[in-house]
Parts: sequence; C-alpha cells; structure tokens
Amino acid sequence: MSARSWIAPVAARLRTANPYAVDSALAALVLFAVSLQWIFPDEGDDRLTWQGWLIGAATAVPLVWRRRAPFATAWAVSVATPVQAVYHAPPPDVMYGGMVVLYTMATLGKPWQRRVMLFGWLVGVSLTMLHKEDPQPFEYAFHLLSVVCAYGLGVLARVQRAYTAELEDRARRLERERAADTARAIAQERSRIARDMHDVLAHAVSLMVVQAEAGPVVVRSDPARAEAAFDAIAAAGRDAMAQLRRILGVLKDQRNNGGSWRLPQPGVADLPGLVRQVGESADLRVELRTSGTPRPLPPDTEVAAFRVVQEALTNTVKHAQAGSATVELDWTENELTLTVTDDGSGPVGGPGGHGLIGIRERAAACGGSARAGRGPGGGFQVLVRLPATVDRQAALG
Repeated sequence: MSARSWIAPVAARLRTANPYAVDSALAALVLFAVSLQWIFPDEGDDRLTWQGWLIGAATAVPLVWRRRAPFATAWAVSVATPVQAVYHAPPPDVMYGGMVVLYTMATLGKPWQRRVMLFGWLVGVSLTMLHKEDPQPFEYAFHLLSVVCAYGLGVLARVQRAYTAELEDRARRLERERAADTARAIAQERSRIARDMHDVLAHAVSLMVVQAEAGPVVVRSDPARAEAAFDAIAAAGRDAMAQLRRILGVLKDQRNNGGSWRLPQPGVADLPGLVRQVGESADLRVELRTSGTPRPLPPDTEVAAFRVVQEALTNTVKHAQAGSATVELDWTENELTLTVTDDGSGPVGGPGGHGLIGIRERAAACGGSARAGRGPGGGFQVLVRLPATVDRQAALG
C-alpha cells in the first residue's frame, strides 16, 4: 500500500473528528515527547524533576485549546518554552510545543498575530542560544530552521484551506446556478407546452364553432353542406385530440425515461395541410404563397413558424369576419418573413388580444419580431420575421 493511499483517508478522518479529542491527543503526544528527554537523560544530565516536568507540561497542555484560542495558547507555550530551555534540567532538543503553536498561528491566526509570534520565536531562539554556555552553530541553525519550517507548513495549510473553501463555494454557486437554470428551463418548457395546447385547442374549437353555427342553418335547405359541416367538426376534433395525445403522451414517456422535455412538433412543411384544413372547415378561402428558396430551419423556428400561422388564422376565423385570407412565406438569405392577411372588417384590436401576445412571444423566443395592424386592402395583417439560420444537421439529412 502506497503512502498516498492511506494518508488521504487518515487526514480526512482527522478533519471530521472531534477537535477536542484530536487536540487532546496531540497535547498528550507532545507531553510524552518532552518527558522522554528527562526520563532518559543523556550521560551527565540530571534526571527529570517534578518542577521540570511541570514546565514541560506547560508547553503541552495548552495545546488542547489551540484551535479555540490560538493566540492565547501560543502565548502560554511561548512563555513556558524559554523557561524550560534555561531550567537546570536538560533543555529540549526539539521545541515540540513551539512548533505546534507556530503551525497553528500560521494557519488560524490573524495577520498581525502571525507576524508577532514569528518574530518573537526567532528572537527567543536567538536569545536562548546565547544563554547557553557553549552554543553550537549547527544547533542554532537547527532550532531556527525548525521555527521557519513549522511556520511555513502552517502557511501552506492556510493557503490550501482557503483554496479548498473557494472551490467548495464555487461548487455551491455552480450547483445553485445549475438548479436555477434547470428550474427556468422547466418553467419555459411548461409555458411552451401551455402555449401549444392553447393554440391547438383554440384553433380546433374555433373551427368547430364556425361549423356548428353554420350547420343548423343549412341542415334542411342543403343537407350535403350540413353533413360537410359536421364532418369538418369531427375532423377538427380528431386532429385536436391527436395533437393533444401526442403532446401529453410523449411528455409522459420522456418524464418516465428521464429524457428531454422537447417534443415532436409541426413545422413549415405542415403549413399546406393547415391552410387546407382551415379552408375546408371554416368556409374561408385561404391561399398559401411562397417566394424564395425554402430550406431546413432549427426545430424551434420551425415550430414558431407553424404556430404563428395557426394562431393568425385562428384569430381571422374568430374575429375578422373575413371571406378570404392569404399566407405568404418570403424566404431570404437570413430571414423568413411570414405574412397573414385577411379581408375582414373586424376591429384592429379584435384579432389581437392573447393571440397576438402569443405570436409575439413565439417570434421573440426565436430572435424574431412580430407586428400587426391594417393591411393594404383594409383587412387585418400579421407580419412576423424569423431568423432563417440553416439547421445543418437537417440539411445533411
């Protein structure tokens, strides 16, 4: 087993362990290390006395509170360590408690506290070595290097902790943004589905109402026309049911499968069928004209084009009191212009309302625009411009 494979789990467990338990164990370990030098002194040194042991304990016991009160703990150990070094008992070879508090201050201390503590320990080590009878350069360098290394490790730990906290904060922000994006996407998709259902139902019901009103008038005088009206009502109902079943059925399947909420929708290629259905069902002469070169469009633009024409024709049937309507598709290099014009005499505001709002919303969702008003012949006209960016995938087949 490599060192990395077991160090990482141990470090993670220590970070999540009870701080008092970890610091108490660290204080006991430091006290044990300090006591060894007096318990097993070198030849010619004195044995451990109870005074010496108490001074050694004063450099270890405060470490229990090193993370609760780092600066106070550092002061306590910093005062006890020089006393230990000049005591008649053998001075410590390694300043265990001092190295721990320097690491702690470099990790948790405030900037001014870190500077004061580092400067104090460097000066303290120098004065302590001068107090010795025969200081060795190597020993002096060793103690100074111990102070600097302990402080440097604390700085690295502080930087790593700050970097980890920044990464975690960034991950939380990204998660919140992702959740917000998902909620917005779901809300937009629900709104789109609601608009689709509104368009389907409004279109079908409008055609059914027109035929239902015309049927009783001709049921005795022209039975064939009355029969055609009832057939048109049935056809409009079946078409609406088919579209609603497709929307709800596919939505249910994709929810269960965890897939996308995007649903198969009609497009520009379905406009001739729409025009034919309105002409047959609403007793309205509808003509479809195309100029330019048709080409594949992105799915959203395809759906928007179909729904815009559907809503405009539905408004014509419901409000315009028109006898004919014209649907024009003008393809240019970068744009598809849809124009729906009728010869009705209804008020300009009549064909607007929620239907016109829906047309504008659909056009804006694709980066297009829509306007409505009186047409050249006095009827009502809806003009929509949609970006005609080529759908490369569809174009390649």
